[in-house]
Amino acid sequence: MLSNIIAICNQKGGVGKTTTAINLAAALSAVGKKILIIDLDPQGNASTGLGVEYSNRKKSIYEALAKSIPFDESIQQTQLENLYIVPSNVELSGIESELANDKDKAFILKSLLNNSTTIKTFDYIFIDCPPALSLLTVMAMTAANSVLVPLQCEFFALEGLSQLIKTVDRVQKNLNPELSIDGIILTMFDKRNKLSTQVAVDVKKHLQEKVFDTMIPRNVRVSEAPSFGMPVVIYDRKSKGSQAYLKLANEIIKKNDNREAA
Repeated sequence: MLSNIIAICNQKGGVGKTTTAINLAAALSAVGKKILIIDLDPQGNASTGLGVEYSNRKKSIYEALAKSIPFDESIQQTQLENLYIVPSNVELSGIESELANDKDKAFILKSLLNNSTTIKTFDYIFIDCPPALSLLTVMAMTAANSVLVPLQCEFFALEGLSQLIKTVDRVQKNLNPELSIDGIILTMFDKRNKLSTQVAVDVKKHLQEKVFDTMIPRNVRVSEAPSFGMPVVIYDRKSKGSQAYLKLANEIIKKNDNREAA
């Protein structure tokens, strides 16, 4: 299996999943890493957030999964030098029914990546999953080495996490023995809010070293950036949100270097 393929998953919407995918990818590209994002969400928010016009999504992940084009043809460069994307469009929402009778459907994305001639040139590949534990999410987990989980600092945060962990365990047992949870990223943290702090304490207590030290603060600049078709690390590099994602990128590089050294 190729290394550094990371599925960014959470079945709950609005937790900062796509925001984390595009900003972490942009932060890593800013320090010289070559990054690919696979937008596996039919909503196509990662594509929009990186400035990919809908008219430029004719060669998308849907066409690649449907095998109407080679996977490598779906890769396009974003406005950032080292950042590439396989865009998504609304047609992806129909892929589950189209593949219903394919007994190897969980392995289709993995097969595309393994047979790609350009995929080995990327340092990190992020798969932005839909906000549901669907076939697309299972495909992503089957193709990935690890899972990153953005977790909003709110009351119901831990409720869905146990279900996601069970899904990761099932995929690991039945489809992808190499899969692991790379870490939990606490998002939308508000230090003025006692509940936010309490959730952070509880998550770190239960999951310990699985939780990244860097927490992503609730920040208006992070919310504004997608409407301009750019990551916050480009839109406003000095904002608190931007600085947090740059710090998180360094933490992930360090973690990966330590793993490779071991």
